[in-house]
Amino acid sequence: MKPAKPEIIPLTPDERRASVGLAGIYGLRMLGLFLILPVFALYAGGVSGATPLLIGLAIGAYGLTQALLQIPFGMLSDRIGRKPVIFGGLAIFVLGSVIAALSTTIEGIIIGRVIQGAGAVSAAVTALAADLTRDEVRTRAMAGVGASIGIAFGLAFILGPAIAQIWGLAGVFWATAVLAFGGILVLWLVVPNPRRRSVHRDAEPVASQLGGVLRDGQLLRLNFGIFSLHLMMTAMFLVIPPSIVAAGVAAADHWEVYLPVLLVGLGAMVPFIIIAEGQGRVKQVFLGAIAAVGLAALGFSFWATSLVPLLILLALFFTAVNVLEALLPSIISKIARAGAKGTAMGVYSTSQFIGAFLGGMTGGLVHQSFGTPAVFLFAAVSALAWILVAATMAAPERVSNQMIRLGSIDTDGILALEQQLLAVPGVRDAVVVPEEGVAYLKVDSRALDSARLQAFAAA
Repeated sequence: MKPAKPEIIPLTPDERRASVGLAGIYGLRMLGLFLILPVFALYAGGVSGATPLLIGLAIGAYGLTQALLQIPFGMLSDRIGRKPVIFGGLAIFVLGSVIAALSTTIEGIIIGRVIQGAGAVSAAVTALAADLTRDEVRTRAMAGVGASIGIAFGLAFILGPAIAQIWGLAGVFWATAVLAFGGILVLWLVVPNPRRRSVHRDAEPVASQLGGVLRDGQLLRLNFGIFSLHLMMTAMFLVIPPSIVAAGVAAADHWEVYLPVLLVGLGAMVPFIIIAEGQGRVKQVFLGAIAAVGLAALGFSFWATSLVPLLILLALFFTAVNVLEALLPSIISKIARAGAKGTAMGVYSTSQFIGAFLGGMTGGLVHQSFGTPAVFLFAAVSALAWILVAATMAAPERVSNQMIRLGSIDTDGILALEQQLLAVPGVRDAVVVPEEGVAYLKVDSRALDSARLQAFAAA
């Protein structure tokens, strides 16, 4: 029998408000973090005490506190509420931005960036999104939060050069403060208050699952991947903006370089994602994108100051980065055990921020010691290490996450219930959580017997 086509359930008005509001908060905050990426290396040279190492440290410093505090703040939001943690985190971010804007030394800017990173609200925002949406629509609601990151990244490369040209480096940090304050207003005025607060294993970290996630070899490979990607990106953007200047493009006009290559990268990404997800070739496309990042980095080491090759390499680089940023979370979602997606994504995000911190510091040290081409070679070697690690990764199954509510559960019958769920055609993994009254599943929607599965929920 052909599986029934799943019904598309519309979002309620409150769910739409929550989705739009939280995507706005996430986007405004990430835009503030990304704004300095295309401009800091160009303008920080005039800051007192600046050296290539300290410039790199200033760019990546936020990643250290972000990595340390993201999971703890998410767990704190389980205890004291989502909105208090998000309000507090955004206020900390505003404080860090103001400190960086007022600083006249590179050390002051580094302190401001460290404080910015301490406003680590990502996990709390995701948990609030889960509190404010039903199980059936949560994935669609959270897609907007994810999309806001990509939009913020692209806007930062357009707006950053313009803001820096008009108001200087301090103006960029004042802009980040205004954006974070805008996030506070959105949280206060737009995002509804949740009627209840509960742990969502598909959306937030759970302390008891950390050990299992950290011992999973497949997940560790993916964590190493996002670490490597942001290590390379942060290091390379210490030297890409000055290279564009050396190629003959004034700092104020850099948006004219970034806009077309970002659009090309976004458009070129789409067919690769269709091939990966639609045709089940995730691993092949994934490895190809890593190789493309490495080749772009290697090409930059030879042609970074020639405009036409530079544009081609930037287009290749942004295409590959877009593909990897889309595929990595998708693969994490497929590989993590049922009910462990939130914890797996928490560790993944922590790895990303550690990569940004070490990328800035290491890239700055390499730049200071060996010059611009060496930074690109460092990135190329990092890509080679990543592709060697990723090559041993198992190809992910074509599965998705699903949750069903079971009501009251007899704890003595958990194992038997999990076995019954696994016997449903299309169910690949099942974890029953009696204290939540739910079962977390991984399913192959092409083979899933939805009616048989829903009988468990009805019972």
